[in-house]
Amino acid sequence: MLLWGVRMRKSLISVGGSTKQTSIRENWKTLEVIARVEISSEDAHFPIEKALGKEATTGWRAAETGPQVIRLEFDEPQTIRRIHLQFVERERERSQEFAVFAGWSGEIREVVRQQWSFSPNGSTEEIEDYAVELDGITTFELRIDPDRSHDPKMSQNHASLQSLRIA
Repeated sequence: MLLWGVRMRKSLISVGGSTKQTSIRENWKTLEVIARVEISSEDAHFPIEKALGKEATTGWRAAETGPQVIRLEFDEPQTIRRIHLQFVERERERSQEFAVFAGWSGEIREVVRQQWSFSPNGSTEEIEDYAVELDGITTFELRIDPDRSHDPKMSQNHASLQSLRIA
């Protein structure tokens, strides 16, 4: 119902935006400072530090084939609102699965699970960006099965991670 004589409450806003907008790049957590990293395997030429920085690099790669784990143990409980993962595979055709787990107070729960098929002549990069609501997190774990074998003895591929960012 429209009421005549009632004034609409309104204000002008700037389209150009004179207010400072914080880029998500400024919100990424500095993981190497706020967490201890535990990894199941690491290629000396592709250390985990290469995947956890804020700038693009060569990424991390496991030294051994089969499923791998990257675990962050935070010094202080963290609030996580965004998880950004990037995987690159340009040489082999394979299907991988990864799962992200978050823990607090001695409990760990699955946050997300995703499968992806890489093909050198088609899909060579997987980028996943998740909006989450995780409060008081003390453990963040990424489990990667590089060829979905679920049997380490049958795996022929090395897990890799181009980048992991958390905001």
